[in-house]
Amino acid sequence: MTKAVVVTAHGGPEVLELKDWPTGEPGPGQLLIKQHAIGVNFVDVYQRTGLYPAKPPFVAGNEGAGEVLAVGEGVTGIKSGDRIVYQGVPGAYAEARLIPAAKAVPLPAGVSFEQGAAVMLKGTTAYYLLHRTFAVKPGQTILFHAAAGGTGLIACQWAKALGATVIGTAGSDAKATLALANGCDHVINYRTGDFAARVRELTNGQGVDVVYDGNGEDTFEASLDCLKPLGMMVSFGNASGPVAIPDLGVLARKGSLFVTRPTGGHYLSRREELLAAGGALFKAIESGAIEVHIGQRFALKDAADALRALEGRKTVGSTVLIP
Repeated sequence: MTKAVVVTAHGGPEVLELKDWPTGEPGPGQLLIKQHAIGVNFVDVYQRTGLYPAKPPFVAGNEGAGEVLAVGEGVTGIKSGDRIVYQGVPGAYAEARLIPAAKAVPLPAGVSFEQGAAVMLKGTTAYYLLHRTFAVKPGQTILFHAAAGGTGLIACQWAKALGATVIGTAGSDAKATLALANGCDHVINYRTGDFAARVRELTNGQGVDVVYDGNGEDTFEASLDCLKPLGMMVSFGNASGPVAIPDLGVLARKGSLFVTRPTGGHYLSRREELLAAGGALFKAIESGAIEVHIGQRFALKDAADALRALEGRKTVGSTVLIP
């Protein structure tokens, strides 16, 4: 048995309960790990509320870092005592757990457990957004919403290292200052002005090559007005609510635009893709191109408070739970 934070019913943070939960022994292709840090992400909210399919009761969370305690039959290349990190495996809010060995990525000695748990999901997301969904090239201009958030801080630093001009948005002057120190050339406080008009000013009326938007409903339509003709709108999250395009003709009227809704479940579905993303991420961290920002730490038992802060947009950078 282990201590775990369980979603007892779909709803708000109040449905989370700290309970004893079985771990079991690793079966074929599985690892038993002791977790040292656990990442907190909006996908955890989507599963808890029922926006993403998950039937209660279940253990919350999808990302963590820890030490391998035991390996199941058929596992190769991973042994007891190895340091690993993973993402996209439901059941993370626990002191110990089983995961598929295929989802484990080696954690370099130069990256701490807390750093690994803070960046694995967000950092591999930044990887496929910047390198595969829309491959950012030197001289291009991008707009990244929530630039002071966990994914935003990683992605903006990485985009800057790729040679892009980076425009970010943030919800406060303090967050804007943080984003400016982490890759952004310009940051717009979307609470105090029209970000689309400001983007046009900053680009001399041309617009940006790509918009990366994890906010969703609140920023989607205005983001289309930030794009150059033939630009790409990358909608990768629903923090403010889901989006819809009832009239596809709007894309033609605004410049023959492209729109995509990528997910890690497709971009990182094969192990070689996952290892490539994790390897690139940790190389960027160790080189200094990306600095990991952990803005908040909560005890595992206080997971509900961590999610309240995340949903209330009171966090900066990444949030981790400590078992």
